[in-house]
Amino acid sequence: MDQIRDCQMLIDGDWVAASDGAVFESTSPITGKAWARIPEATGADVDRAVRAADRAFTSGPWASMTPSQRGKCLRKLGDLLAEKSEELGRAETIDTGKMLKETRWQAKYIAEFFHFYAGAADKIAGEVLPIDKPDLLVFTNREPLGVVAAIVPWNSQLFLVAVKIGPALAAGNTVVLKASEHASVAMLDFGRLIEEAGFPPGVVNIVTGHNEVGKALTSHPLVARISFTGGPNAARAIVRNSAENFAEVSLELGGKSPFIVFEDADIESAVNGSVAGIFGATGQSCVAGSRLIVHESVADEFLARMVATARAIRIGDPLAEETQMGPLCTEGQLKHIQRQVALAQDEGGKVLVGGKQPEGLGGTYYEPTIIDCPSPNLTIVDTELFGPVLSVLRFKTEAEAIALANQSVHGLAAGIFTLNGARAMRVARAVRAGIVWVNTYRVVSPIAAFGGVKGSGYGRESGFQAMFDYTRPKTVWVNTSSEPIANPFVMR
Repeated sequence: MDQIRDCQMLIDGDWVAASDGAVFESTSPITGKAWARIPEATGADVDRAVRAADRAFTSGPWASMTPSQRGKCLRKLGDLLAEKSEELGRAETIDTGKMLKETRWQAKYIAEFFHFYAGAADKIAGEVLPIDKPDLLVFTNREPLGVVAAIVPWNSQLFLVAVKIGPALAAGNTVVLKASEHASVAMLDFGRLIEEAGFPPGVVNIVTGHNEVGKALTSHPLVARISFTGGPNAARAIVRNSAENFAEVSLELGGKSPFIVFEDADIESAVNGSVAGIFGATGQSCVAGSRLIVHESVADEFLARMVATARAIRIGDPLAEETQMGPLCTEGQLKHIQRQVALAQDEGGKVLVGGKQPEGLGGTYYEPTIIDCPSPNLTIVDTELFGPVLSVLRFKTEAEAIALANQSVHGLAAGIFTLNGARAMRVARAVRAGIVWVNTYRVVSPIAAFGGVKGSGYGRESGFQAMFDYTRPKTVWVNTSSEPIANPFVMR
């Protein structure tokens, strides 16, 4: 990491700098030092990328490919991801501080998402309609939308790119991807695989930069759909931008996911699930199980085990295999967490473990933290921290657990731990969340849809449903009669 990498954007099949030469530095949270220089795209660069995507959509080899041919490109991309998982994972770890063992595994597993959509490419079909008029054959075709603007945050970039561009490309769309300004390198490395997989120029374009780049992209008149993952303030701006082009919008926003533990739960399994849900990826996951809602009869035992596990977590260099938890990605996250933990204590919360930076590490490291909250009204209970901080609430009845789970502006995910199958089904139905895990947590698959409700956004990613979201039906009416149609001005 001593040598600073100079990166370029992918636009219309060419690797280019910003048109005015502007760059910004990407700093690794592992060392606190710059390790890459990233182009700061101009409005002209964004316009060039979108127009390249539009040309690729309307003419050229991509526009004339069959669905099966598109699928072959996606399959090749999946194969390359699996082959290059080590180097992609390493780049993402250096850029974000996430554990190498996680980023490496994730890059390899994401190959399955591209393989899934490779197989889905030729499975989208219309339908013949039983129309209520004689001599007419009426059917629908599903057609791609056009240029898709995909905007991803720094965490889980490869996963988020897969669930966005996988179905978009399988359906025949083209893409302009904006990488996070906090971690762009892995996305640009991913662009090399796009080329190698045989996608024609302009089908996938990758631009980098800050907020103005996102604004120029999401308001561009040739953009047909916007797929965004990130925070609520940026999402509001994107929705406003979409008024300029009437683009379809899907939003995958933050979460404050409830993790409900009933008195009959397998405690060992629930503790392990909770630890993975809140301390995995240093808590930097939109589906982090950051609200523990535990039955009062098992709360003390559960928390004792959680505290012991949290204290034993090895914090350190995310590139080292023995490390179990790495740093936070940005200084801003660290300061936000520090403010919220201090506020929680002022409001009556009790820190059971953690609550500070580990000694001797400095940087953006933060200890796994558990806060016992006397009331759901504490600010921290429904404030997304995006870090390894768990808020704990206790309950007496099933109805109370459901009420606590739903007392949130968020609605992305939820976990339910109970050995009572009927109760699991009741609570899963009652909890307002887009994803519910029962006796497990933080599991994903290309086959299953992913997305939230309420303040966690709308639209679904992953799964076959996403293929419908990146297409629209066209209705075709065919007159099958050999007789001429009637003169509309002759009365019968």
